[in-house]
Parts: sequence; C-alpha cells; structure tokens
Amino acid sequence: MGVPRFGFPDEEIRKWLNHIALICLSEEFQSLKKELEVIYLQSNMNDVRLAAFQDALYAFLTQEDDEPAYKSHG
Repeated sequence: MGVPRFGFPDEEIRKWLNHIALICLSEEFQSLKKELEVIYLQSNMNDVRLAAFQDALYAFLTQEDDEPAYKSHG
C-alpha cells in the first residue's frame, strides 16, 4: 500500500506516525476503543473492531486539534 505523498517531507510523516502510535498505545485510547466496540456490537454494525478503532483515533486527533484553541481563549 505504501505511504501517500501529499507534499509532506518524510520527517513530517514520521512525526505524525510516531504521534499516532503513541495515541494507539495509550490506556485512554484502548479504553475508548473497547467501549465503542461494545456499543457497535449492540448496534449490529459491520466491521465493529475497525469502526471502533477509526472512531477512537479520530476522536483523539480532533480533541488535540481543539485543545490549543481552547487554551488560547482562557
């Protein structure tokens, strides 16, 4: 599959991959992912594990995007 190229230097891509890896290994991420899996199983969703992983990762990444803006207004 490979890494898509969007004009980012390799170092920037590595930085993002390391950041995502740290998120995925965190207890908070694992807890949210498991909670979402339970909810999605009850909802009879397809690909429960993949959907829970994607949604948990998206939640963590968007939460981090919101934090600097929140802090700057405080």
